[in-house]
Amino acid sequence: MRALQAALGHGPVDDGAPIDPTESRELLDRVTAPLSWYSGVPQTIANGALWCGVAWWLTRDWRSAAAPAAALALETTCFVGSAALVGRPRPQGVWRPEHPHATSSFPSGHTAAAVALHTTLADLLDRHGVRGSRVLGPLLRYGIPGAIALSRIYRGQHHVSDTVAGVLLGRWSAGVVRRELLSS
Repeated sequence: MRALQAALGHGPVDDGAPIDPTESRELLDRVTAPLSWYSGVPQTIANGALWCGVAWWLTRDWRSAAAPAAALALETTCFVGSAALVGRPRPQGVWRPEHPHATSSFPSGHTAAAVALHTTLADLLDRHGVRGSRVLGPLLRYGIPGAIALSRIYRGQHHVSDTVAGVLLGRWSAGVVRRELLSS
């Protein structure tokens, strides 16, 4: 990923100030900026609340309606605890177009939240036999979270191992919700 950054002409900023994302000219810069924004904390909370409402409106099933919030709550609790324990610094000396969060780099909370939420949404599609879930399910499970994980690495916010840990945390959180809430 760092080689890709270098090939596109991105290097670390000498004065430590972030590069203005509006000055980005490369396709990957323009694609990863909204992915990074979409996976931000306020947007993820809003997405979770929105999908809880949509699930309730479509199913009138309290378990389905609670599932997105439960997955995010479990993931967030584990993320905050593990980030505080590990305390890993963000990657140093890399191109970074946005300020890093104050939390530990390990695990990637953006990736974990994306995996937990989108995997739970795919599980809801499967549970309710929604037509088109064969295409939408993999996109939700792998496509969106994978793109977010890559964007977090590309934009200098995380090491690869941070996003791998985020994927594992998100999958575990969604699995617990599927097993304990949706399978009941």
